[in-house]
Amino acid sequence: MVMLKSKALAHCVLVLLSLWLCIQSVPISVDKTKEKPQEEELPPPQSADTGLHYDRYLREVIEYLEKDPHFKEKLKNANMEDIKQGKLSKELDFVHHNFRTKLDELKREEMNRLRMLIKAKHDMQGGNSRSVDHQALLKQFEHLNHINPHTFEAEDLDRLIKSATKDLENFDKGRHDEFKRYELMKEHERRERLKTMNDEDRTKEEQHYEEMRKKHADHPKVNHPGSEDQLKEVWQEADGLDPEDFDPKTFFKMHDTNGDGFFDESELEALFTKELEKVYNPDNEEDDMVEMEEERLRMREHVMNEVDTNNDRLVSLSEFIAATKKEDFREKDEWETLDQNTLYSEEELREFEQQLANEANDINMKSVELQKQREELEKKQEELNAQKFGLQQAVEEMERLKAQNPKAEVKQPGAPVAEGEPAPVVPGNNQPLPSGHQQRDVPVPGHS
Repeated sequence: MVMLKSKALAHCVLVLLSLWLCIQSVPISVDKTKEKPQEEELPPPQSADTGLHYDRYLREVIEYLEKDPHFKEKLKNANMEDIKQGKLSKELDFVHHNFRTKLDELKREEMNRLRMLIKAKHDMQGGNSRSVDHQALLKQFEHLNHINPHTFEAEDLDRLIKSATKDLENFDKGRHDEFKRYELMKEHERRERLKTMNDEDRTKEEQHYEEMRKKHADHPKVNHPGSEDQLKEVWQEADGLDPEDFDPKTFFKMHDTNGDGFFDESELEALFTKELEKVYNPDNEEDDMVEMEEERLRMREHVMNEVDTNNDRLVSLSEFIAATKKEDFREKDEWETLDQNTLYSEEELREFEQQLANEANDINMKSVELQKQREELEKKQEELNAQKFGLQQAVEEMERLKAQNPKAEVKQPGAPVAEGEPAPVVPGNNQPLPSGHQQRDVPVPGHS
């Protein structure tokens, strides 16, 4: 999955960057507003997901720009440095009105999507009672100009290119870091399992591990990626042609699957399948398919470093032909696979395990704190339940007394007291009688 994202991201950015460059060339003398290109609705983008949160927006902008004849013609004059610097943004004005209108629509849809994301996050955080400042929060999205939410302008294209370029440059490094962490975790878990075993089982497990490692390393020679032997092997086994008849130009056209005149990263990586199959088989216990994808990435990076002379992450026909004329093209040395390289040191493994221990300790401390909070809440709940029970008992006692003396009448404060009837005593009320009230003599039995 990660590999697919990298391929797609590279493809999308490269095409977009090329489109951006195209804009520079010679100013156009043709009045593009008078042309009437046939309008057509584009289906959802068919390229692989880049993994960017603005992936669909990126791909749809690319596809509509490619529909414009002016942009398509300008692709032939692409310059990577101009793309990165965004010098040609004003040339967006030459795009036909119909396509500009569609780009405006795409931007409005993207703005609405971002607002919905902000509101959803706000609601999840329990902020329903507070208003949302969309303009302030939209600043975090750098791939468009949120100040103008209605029309797609030169700054929007510039921002989209720069954001995608930055993400792409960091993408491969992120994948390598992710793979290294994967390998460290795998070794850590293996060693932890060994600690739980008795001596006999531990010895058997170690022997099995060594057997699998040696079995994985026992594979046919892996040709250097991009070398004559490697390409001729594809020519023979995949294309069914005689290696003696190998022709670089024909080979390029056969494997430029989208016919755009370039090898993108996806097309390039497809050339390494035969070499990877020599080392990795998904049915074998000793072969790790995550490692295979890392191997594919290493091969692609190696060829790009050797062949992609203008660093646009594309291999043109001229770059490919030039590479086949270099001395390195006849490289006969075997490619060193991952099992022949040291992926990490013991020191790095110790640091990784210490990091895991620190993370576990943080989680435990948080767990203890949460448990303490839970106990406090349970204690408060018990107190509330006790108060509730006490109140229920008091009510029940009052109801019981009332049922035993149904004729009992409760006198209201200030009500007159009949002669011969004792005055009600109000507990705790030692206040003098209000003015206008006289103290009545209470007759005492047996006295006159």
